[in-house]
Amino acid sequence: MQPCEVDPTDGRILERNYDYAQRNVWLLSMWYECETKRMVELLAKRGIGLSSNDERQFGEYYWSVKCRENGVGESGSLETGSG
Repeated sequence: MQPCEVDPTDGRILERNYDYAQRNVWLLSMWYECETKRMVELLAKRGIGLSSNDERQFGEYYWSVKCRENGVGESGSLETGSG
C-alpha cells in the first residue's frame, strides 16, 4: 500500500498547519523551511487570513500580494489588460 501524497501548499493543509503553528508566520516558515516572505505569499494566494499579530507584522505585504492576485491595482480599482 502506497502512502498518500500530500501537497503541503494545498489551502486546507496550509491553513491547518498555520493553526498548528499557533497562527504564527515566522514559526510556520521555519517548519516549511522557507523565507517568511514566501510564507506570507502562500497564505495570501490561498486566501488564508493572518492572525492579528501577523497582520501587524506582515499585513502590508500580505494585502499587496492579495490585491495583485485579485487584479486590483494600487489605486484600488481593477486592473485591465493593455492590449
